[in-house]
Amino acid sequence: MKMTAQEITAFLAAEFPQVDGEFVVEQADEDAIVIRLPVVDRHLRPGGTVSGPSMFALADLAFYVAVLANVGPKALAVTTNCNIDFMRKPAAGRDLLGNATVLKLGRNLIVGDVMIFSEGMDKPVARASLTYSVLK
Repeated sequence: MKMTAQEITAFLAAEFPQVDGEFVVEQADEDAIVIRLPVVDRHLRPGGTVSGPSMFALADLAFYVAVLANVGPKALAVTTNCNIDFMRKPAAGRDLLGNATVLKLGRNLIVGDVMIFSEGMDKPVARASLTYSVLK
């Protein structure tokens, strides 16, 4: 790993202040990238479930953190593709956890998946596949 969870948290606060305090880097090591979205009222949609845009933001940030962990502090790593499947309703009042996996680490493109879990549920609530471009 090129960056630890603490280094990534500091990098995000400095370079990407829009998400500072919105997400928590729970784990960033060889075994896993885990990002927490502390769910609050602004993340909910009618029906009391977490909105799709909130889950998309979690998936995108989780994979951005996976990229940072693997290539180092590259602010110009950008999403070039994302597909997301919403599979089940998240548990009411529970945080979401995004588990990111890098499947291919190329020189310019990085491909991977993010599985999103609702805390306390065994099965994922969403799955995203992403491709990032690392600009040099």
